[in-house]
Amino acid sequence: MSTVIRHVVIHGAVQGVGFRYWTESAARRHGVGGWVRNRRDGTVEAVFAGSSSAVAAMIADCRQGPSSARVTRIDEDEGTSQDLNLRGAGEGFSSLPTV
Repeated sequence: MSTVIRHVVIHGAVQGVGFRYWTESAARRHGVGGWVRNRRDGTVEAVFAGSSSAVAAMIADCRQGPSSARVTRIDEDEGTSQDLNLRGAGEGFSSLPTV
């Protein structure tokens, strides 16, 4: 099984609604590694790594997010192994500080 890495930026009412916490929980449920963080522009940025089906399911779930979120758009690109280096040492999935 090959690992795919996807970089996503989630737009809408996605900050102050528990999106990062929800993303961490969903990533564990899907067996996906990576990280999530808020950005000062009001978006949420994430990198997901895992099997193509797990990463696709994770991104599909992000289109809804937690119940109080209102996702309007997701920008999705290929990610790189360097993107994963932002994770905490020894962590499969990390919540990072706002940038």
